[in-house]
Amino acid sequence: MNRCTSYWAATLVVVALSVSTPRAEAGNQRAEAANQRNQLLQQNIAGPPFPQVRGYAMLHIAMADAVLAIDGRYDSFHARLWAPRGASAEAAAAQAGHDVLVALVPTPAAQAAADTLLQSRLATIHPGLRFLGVQVGKKAAKSILDWRQNDGYASANPQPPAFEASTLPGIWRPTPSGAYIFSAIDNAEPFGLLTVTQFLPVPFPQLESAAYATDFNEVKKVGRIDAPLTDRTAEQTRFAQLFANVGPYASATSAFRLWSNVARDLSQQKSLSLAGTARLFAMLHASIHDSLQTSQHSKAVYRLWRPETAIAHADVDNNDATIADPSRVPLVPTPPYPAYSSNMTCIGTGAARMLANVLGNDAQKFTATWYTATGTVVWAQPYTSLWKMGDDQANSRIWGGLHYRFDIDESQVSCTQVADYLFDNFMQPDRKSFH
Repeated sequence: MNRCTSYWAATLVVVALSVSTPRAEAGNQRAEAANQRNQLLQQNIAGPPFPQVRGYAMLHIAMADAVLAIDGRYDSFHARLWAPRGASAEAAAAQAGHDVLVALVPTPAAQAAADTLLQSRLATIHPGLRFLGVQVGKKAAKSILDWRQNDGYASANPQPPAFEASTLPGIWRPTPSGAYIFSAIDNAEPFGLLTVTQFLPVPFPQLESAAYATDFNEVKKVGRIDAPLTDRTAEQTRFAQLFANVGPYASATSAFRLWSNVARDLSQQKSLSLAGTARLFAMLHASIHDSLQTSQHSKAVYRLWRPETAIAHADVDNNDATIADPSRVPLVPTPPYPAYSSNMTCIGTGAARMLANVLGNDAQKFTATWYTATGTVVWAQPYTSLWKMGDDQANSRIWGGLHYRFDIDESQVSCTQVADYLFDNFMQPDRKSFH
């Protein structure tokens, strides 16, 4: 009890008299606290994808650490917190999510929405249990905010970029999308990996190789904006535009928001507890972040030119099996960084593999739904496999004209390893107890 104040000690006596089975009570807490904060963050966070992915991971790790300090069935992800007997896990989750959200999105509208949601949730909880849970939630939020305050994101996106453009064959050069963004993502600290190079993809095929020519010619054929249906089906075009949020299938649902919604739907479908839901979200978003960081850093290591550039300048790649076509335009605008490896593939791979790990099976029945900013459904795609959705996400980048198949294949290998490493080393059942 040396970590408690006398006030805490007195409060514990009162709570202990009124609550006989606190762990059972914690396990039955409502899981909406995690889902609601996820939705509120979606509605308010904006900007480049990399800081957004960081924000999702921060929010959900803080909430999970707060819940698991009380519930105790899994190890925490980051903060090793002491929680008083009888504290409300629901109040802890709500407070932790609130505090991280308002720190990440310090706008009056976000603050007001977060305050309203917090008060409505806390109002349903017994005052004594609520007070204790709120204190745990505040500590969890402070722990994650302190940890990530100097995590390297402030220097992850230097402008001018960390790497200059080149005219050498095979080396990245700017496309119409603009200057290289987040070229120093290695400055940022991963959430679970030891280093950003821990699962770096192996080198890609040499430009002179038959393997390079095969994958070059595939994306050249299927990824051009005017590809006939004999080369790219209507379904493939739709997937390319859905995952890129462009064209007639543009939406407000980014790839990581899409996976958040899938996780929410599966947690509700399976009636997961608050602890189970909080863990699911935390592991999902840590995996997405570290997978995305792995692929983005790979781009800085290998600096491979994009298909858009490679096809226009194939006359200098020293490969007789590739033919230049300066007029070719990809279906989807090329992102402002090199090709190898694929960020979109790693988001989908890291998400699909982690959800399968946590839920115990890849075979899950769900619907992926893309929405406009006003909530109108753009497209709803049913699935019976998490990996199939991730694979559609990966292949969408070939169909969109943005990536070679070797980008996709190696991204799936490396980011499966990321997800498996995090699952094996974080938030495992009952390895330690702080009760």
